[in-house]
Amino acid sequence: MPEVDYGEVRVTEHRGHDDLLSAGLGLAGLAGAPLPFTDPLDPGAEELRRRAIQASWKGIADLGPLGGYGTVYGAVPDVPGREYSAFARIPGARAPHRVLLQLPDNFDRQKRCLVVTASSGSRGVYGAISLAGAWGLPHGCAVAYTDKGTGTGYFDFADNSGVALDGRRAKKGDAAMEFQPMPGPPVTGIAIKHMHSGDNPEAAWGRHVIQAAQFGLAMLDRAYPEEAPFTPQNTKIIATGISNGGGAVLQAAGLDHDGFFAGVVALEPNVHVKDRGRALYDYATEAAIWLPCALSAEQFAGVPMARGPRGAALPAWPIRCASMRAQGKLSGNTLAQQSEQARDYLRARGWTDEAMSTAATTTAFDLWRVIAAGYASSYLRRGAGDMPCGFHYAAIGAGGAPGVADAATRAAWWADGSGIPPGNGIGLYGGVNVSTDPTLIGSECLRALWTGEDHEAQALHAAVAETATRLPRADLPLWVLHGASDGLLPTAFGSEPYVEWLRDEGRRPIYWKVPHAQHFDAFLALPGFGERHVPLLPYGYAALERLWGHLYEGEAWPVDVPTPAARPRGAAALDRGMLGLP
Repeated sequence: MPEVDYGEVRVTEHRGHDDLLSAGLGLAGLAGAPLPFTDPLDPGAEELRRRAIQASWKGIADLGPLGGYGTVYGAVPDVPGREYSAFARIPGARAPHRVLLQLPDNFDRQKRCLVVTASSGSRGVYGAISLAGAWGLPHGCAVAYTDKGTGTGYFDFADNSGVALDGRRAKKGDAAMEFQPMPGPPVTGIAIKHMHSGDNPEAAWGRHVIQAAQFGLAMLDRAYPEEAPFTPQNTKIIATGISNGGGAVLQAAGLDHDGFFAGVVALEPNVHVKDRGRALYDYATEAAIWLPCALSAEQFAGVPMARGPRGAALPAWPIRCASMRAQGKLSGNTLAQQSEQARDYLRARGWTDEAMSTAATTTAFDLWRVIAAGYASSYLRRGAGDMPCGFHYAAIGAGGAPGVADAATRAAWWADGSGIPPGNGIGLYGGVNVSTDPTLIGSECLRALWTGEDHEAQALHAAVAETATRLPRADLPLWVLHGASDGLLPTAFGSEPYVEWLRDEGRRPIYWKVPHAQHFDAFLALPGFGERHVPLLPYGYAALERLWGHLYEGEAWPVDVPTPAARPRGAAALDRGMLGLP
C-alpha cells in the first residue's frame, strides 16, 4: 500500500486535567453543558479540543441519567497520553482529510494494538471517540482517527477564513487549512468540506481509513524508535466505525487483500453494494417526499415526534399529502386515505413500519432533505456557489435570512459543528418556493437527480457507483451490527444486502440485527424515545471484546453468535438484562 502523504505533525501532551478520552471532563462533564470559552472570540486550541470531544460524545452516545452509560456498560476512565495530528491526502484529492493518533501512556507494547476508525456522519475527527476511543484506549491500544474527507473545517467567504491544524480559525494563506474551496468566481456564504471539496470523498472512505492506520503506525515508530518498525505483521490493526464510519471501515476491508487488518467491527454501516439493496441517496430523496405524508397515518399516532401537541399531525405533513394528491401521486380524498396510500407505497419500496416509525424523528428534523442536498453537491463535485437545485449554506442572519456569522459563532464551528448544516448558526437555504408546501420543489429536484436520465442524473449515478464496497478477504474476522429499528439507514437497504452478498461469496461474517436498537443512541434521551429502544453501543463493545479474545487470548473466532434478545428499556433506567448480553 502507498505511504501516507502528510505534512506538519502536531504533537500535544494530555495529562492531569486534560486526558485523551474526555479532555478531563469525565463522564459527568461530557454529559453536562458545553464549557464556556475564556475568550469566545478567540478560544484556545485546548478549549476547542475539549468542546470537540464533548460534542462528539454527545452526538453519538446516550449519556442521560436513564441510559446506563458508565453503570450498565461503557466507562470514561482517565487516559493520559499524547496526540499526533496532521492533514493527510489521498493521491489525486483536492482536499486533505484530518488524521489523528491518540497514544495512551499505557500503550501495551507486548500486545501491540492499533484501533483505526472513521467519523460517523459528516463529523470531525473525534466523531467516533465514544466507540473506538472508549473501547480501545482502556485496552492499551493506540487509536487512529480520520474525518474521511468530511468534518467541521468550514470555510467562511465573509472573511476568507478556515480552520488550521489546531482547530483555530485562520485566514486563507496564513496557515495550512483543513479545507479551502475550489478556485472560482467569488461567492458568499459557507463552504463545507464534505459537500464542496470537489472530491466525492465517500468514494475514498476506505483509503482514508487505511491512510489513518498507516499514519498511526508511522507515529508509533516516532514514539518508540527503539521498537520500530510497527507494521501490520507485528501490530494488530482493528478497524471499527459507526454509521458512515461503519461504511468506511467496510470499504477499507474491501481494499485489504494482504492481511493489513486483523479484524473489523462495523456498526449500522452506510454500505452500498453494487446491484443489491438501495443507495442512501435513493431512499433519502424518496423519504424526503413521501414520509411526511405516510407518517400522518393512524398507524404512527403514538410514535415519538410523529404528532404535535394534543396528538395532532404536524402541520406540514397533511399539507404534503394534499400536494401529492394534487399531483396525482395519491388518489385518496381524505387525509387517512392519502397517508395510508403513502405508507403502502413505501412498504412496497422496502420500508417497514418499524423503520418508518423511528424515521419520524429524522423527518421531523427535516434531515432527509438536508442529507440529500449535501450529498448531491458532493456527488456532483459542486462548489459552494453552484450546489444542485439552488441550495446553498450561509450564516443565519436577522429574521432567519442569510447573513454574516459573528466572530464568536465562527470560532466555535470546528468544536461544535456536525459537519452537515443546518446548525451552529449556519442554515441551508434555497430549494423552496412560495407555496403551502415550500420544501417540496427542492426535494423533487433532488429526487429527479436519481430518477432522471439527463447528464446530471447520469453523473450522480456514476458518483454513487464509485462508493460501492468491494469484497473483503476470506479469512478476515468481520462483524456487522445493526439496529432492527434503524430509521435512517434501514437494515433492508444496506447491511442485510451486504451480509447476504458476503455469504453468497463464501465469506462468514457475523451479523447482529439487534431488536429495538435504532440509529441514534443520543436520541434515547428524547421524551418517549428511550422507552422504546436500547442503545447500540454496548453491542459494539461486546463484539470488540470477542475480537480481542480471538486476537490476544487464543479464543476461536465463532462461525456465528446468536443475536441477543434485547427488550425495550421502558420508563425505568436501563439494566443489563434489557440488553440480552451475557
